[in-house]
Amino acid sequence: MERTYRINVAAEMSGVSEGLIRAWERRYGVLKPRRTPSGYRAYTEGDIAVLKRLKQLTEEGVSIAEAVKLLPSIKRDVKEALERAERGALRAPKAGQTDRWRQEILVAAERLDQQSVEQVLDEAMASMPPVAFFEEVLAPLQREVGERWHAGNLTIAEEHLVTQAARQRVVALLHQAPRRTKQHVVCACFPRDEHELGLMGAALRFRHAGWRVTFLGARTPAEHLARVVRVTQPQLVALSVANDEGADVFRQTLVELLQERGEGVRFIIGGRAAETHRAIVEGLGAKVVASAQEWDALLG
Repeated sequence: MERTYRINVAAEMSGVSEGLIRAWERRYGVLKPRRTPSGYRAYTEGDIAVLKRLKQLTEEGVSIAEAVKLLPSIKRDVKEALERAERGALRAPKAGQTDRWRQEILVAAERLDQQSVEQVLDEAMASMPPVAFFEEVLAPLQREVGERWHAGNLTIAEEHLVTQAARQRVVALLHQAPRRTKQHVVCACFPRDEHELGLMGAALRFRHAGWRVTFLGARTPAEHLARVVRVTQPQLVALSVANDEGADVFRQTLVELLQERGEGVRFIIGGRAAETHRAIVEGLGAKVVASAQEWDALLG
C-alpha cells in the first residue's frame, strides 16, 4: 500500500505552504489528493515530488499558470524517478558509494543546483535503511558542509540549500518510522542552538529502536523543557548543542536545563559542543552520546 501524508507533512517535505497547496489545487487543479476516512487530504510521494518541482519553477521566475502547463511532463518525470528509486532500493550501495554520493551533493551545491542535490539524496535514501542513510550520508555530509562553510569555501546559500534538502528527507523518514511505545524520550536543542538536524537524527534512531519521541526542536528554553518533562515524565531527555559559546556558558546552560530533571529521568547530550565539554557533562551527572558504540550501548 502506497504511503501517504497529511497536508502539513506534505507542506514540510515539499517546502510549499499549506495555504499555497490548497490554492494551487483550487485554482489550477494541480493535484487531486486522496481523502482519508476522516476526510483529511492524503498526499503520495509522487504528489510531494510534483509540488517540489512546481516550487522550483516558480522560484526560477515561471508563473504558476505557465508551470501547470508542464504538469504532464512533470508527472511523467516524477513517476520515472520513483520507479528508479524503487528499483535502487533493492540493491545495497557498493563500496565507496556513500562517499561518492556526498561528493556529488557538494559539487551540485557549489553550482547551486538544488534539483541535483535532491536527486542524489533521494537515490541514497531509497538505497539504504533509514538510520544508515542518516549516519553514513547525512551526518558526514552536514559535518563537511559545516567545515567548508567555516573555512569560507561554501557560502550560506549553499549551506542552506543542502541543509534544507537534508531536513526535508529526515522529516519524511521520521513520519515513516515505527510508532511504538517501549520507552519515552524528549528531544530538544539548547536554548540558543538552532541546529536541529543532528537532533532529528537522534529522534530517528530512537524511533527505530522502539521509543516514543516528543520532539521540541531548536532553541528550547529551559523552563519549557522542564514543564514538558514534568508533564510527560519521560525515561530520557536527549539534548543537542552544536554551537560552542565557551565552557562557562555551556556549564551554566546545562545546569539550568538539568535543575528540574525529575526523579529517575536520565539526560544525554550530543553535538560538537557536548563532545568538546564532555568532562562538564559527566561532572553534572549527564552523559555524552556521540559515537556509534555509545549509541549501541544506549539503545541496545
